[in-house]
Amino acid sequence: MKLCVASTNPAKTGAVASALEKLGIQVEINQQEAQSGVSAQPFSIEETRAGAINRAHYVLADCDAAIGLEGGVFELDGTLYLCNWGALVTSGGAVYVAGGAQVPLPAEIAMLLRAGEELGPVMDRYAQETGIRHHKGAIGILTAGKLNRVELFSQIVVLLFGQWQANSD
Repeated sequence: MKLCVASTNPAKTGAVASALEKLGIQVEINQQEAQSGVSAQPFSIEETRAGAINRAHYVLADCDAAIGLEGGVFELDGTLYLCNWGALVTSGGAVYVAGGAQVPLPAEIAMLLRAGEELGPVMDRYAQETGIRHHKGAIGILTAGKLNRVELFSQIVVLLFGQWQANSD
């Protein structure tokens, strides 16, 4: 089986590899950049979810299945939350989606996002590091390293493959 991953971001590709290893699934993996078709900084659950689905569809052409992963934020009761979504689409037309952990963002980060900045660069400045989106992610900073972006997206990929397997009987 050939699986396309709609990203070359090490956090996302590492998450897919980690999940497949955990599940004991061996496939040929093709990593490629993919457009999300949504804002650079998705600002709702719906937009973030759509970005994951769009990315997976974008790379599906030469594969048996494709995975898209998308991070975003959403507002609930005046608080901005981090959210993450994944989609697995198959060449047969099936679409499976799953979301990950949701945690509130500090007010100073939320203010910058509402002003139009993207989470990745904001988190780099907040943590005084570079390239956070490629490894620990905002979730790693916000959980004091208890969960990183690879682990978060890996859980989503496990959920996606679980749904696919449950519906393949």
